[in-house]
Amino acid sequence: MKKTFQFILLFLTLCQSHWAAAHAVITDYSLKITPIHAGSPTKVELSFNSQIELGLSQIFLVSKGDKHQLLQADNGNKQGQIIILIPSLESGDYALRFKVFAADGHLTEDLIHFSVSK
Repeated sequence: MKKTFQFILLFLTLCQSHWAAAHAVITDYSLKITPIHAGSPTKVELSFNSQIELGLSQIFLVSKGDKHQLLQADNGNKQGQIIILIPSLESGDYALRFKVFAADGHLTEDLIHFSVSK
């Protein structure tokens, strides 16, 4: 009986870890090493641990006053990579707010804060 219980517990634990891994998790983004400078449009790369359904996903630029601007995004060269086109910005604090769907249908929402300098 005890071994059966342990087996069931192990099975449920493994199932839950699979469910947690099914979501698209951001693994890297170019803003960590490449800052955005005021007055010039640029591109930002986001990398996820799984393939992204770009047609079902949305990425917004959030600026002062909680203003949201939908941004254009394209698939990168690698699986799970998204290239976001950032318009010319003034100096200040901003955020990228994204809602992305993994290829398996799970939705991930997150926010990345960044500053634009001269």
